[in-house]
Amino acid sequence: MSGDEPTTVLITGANGCIGSWALKCALERGWRPIASDIAAEPTRPHLLLDQATLAGIPWIQADIADTDAVNQVFSEHAIDAVVHLGALQVPFCKADPVAGARVNVVGTANIMEAVRANGIQRFSFASSVAIQGTADAKNPYLGTLYGAYKSANEEMGRVYWQDWQVPSIVLRPGLVYGVARDQGMTSATTKAILAAVAGRPYTVPFSGAIGLLYTREVANAFLEGAARNYRGCHVFDINGINTPMETFLDLIRAEVPGADISAAGDPLPFPAELSDEPVRALLGDYGLTSVADGVSETIAQFRPLLDRDLIDLSQLDR
Repeated sequence: MSGDEPTTVLITGANGCIGSWALKCALERGWRPIASDIAAEPTRPHLLLDQATLAGIPWIQADIADTDAVNQVFSEHAIDAVVHLGALQVPFCKADPVAGARVNVVGTANIMEAVRANGIQRFSFASSVAIQGTADAKNPYLGTLYGAYKSANEEMGRVYWQDWQVPSIVLRPGLVYGVARDQGMTSATTKAILAAVAGRPYTVPFSGAIGLLYTREVANAFLEGAARNYRGCHVFDINGINTPMETFLDLIRAEVPGADISAAGDPLPFPAELSDEPVRALLGDYGLTSVADGVSETIAQFRPLLDRDLIDLSQLDR
């Protein structure tokens, strides 16, 4: 581990939930973020940053599966570090496997090649807890194409270090919750918080224990992974806090008395008790948010957003 923290960080998938928080947290660190996403405009970042602040962040519409487009981003900006979050999630990979492979595998290869070609030594990228699933009857966790693509990415990271000494920090987030988490199979926990604040009934379609990882915490972990030159390719689970579903719902009800929220269905087909100790041993203190504090902060953020009609409540029906 060596070198000072970067000043300019490229964040791919900047219109996603973690990407939006990474923009916010990078600014809080005093870094200059450059945002890249397939989306033409920042929609989710608008939930976290005011218009004047967003206007100061370069927003580059680019398809990471397009090699030339990726190379152009790197050639036009003096990038010190990269946080690669751009991906299609579980349901989208299942609906269109070829698109999922293009974005998640080819897109990641394009980013890795650009990192290598530009000699960037501060690089973190997202894997997923879905890596734990396999299409094997002996494995209790669900195999998905998304998990298969992320497995390929992890192996690419290892080979890029082996062959070219391209360092990387690879994080496998568990169940991420917080403002801007509005899609994906585990977004239901955030939707339960939103429904409570909006006075709408909502049933989380799974039960059991869940590993709850607050948005700010995971965004800061990715930024910390890109803050220095960590030699090698290091792959970590980042699970958050193992919490019974009813405990989570009770924390929401304590903040919003009378909230009509519940849970039904089988437990999630992913592990909830993975340890964060290894990643914290390397990265150090990137912040730890209790579930009570994360729920409270999310509720406090949703209230003014709802008052300003900035939240699409139709997401509660999806």
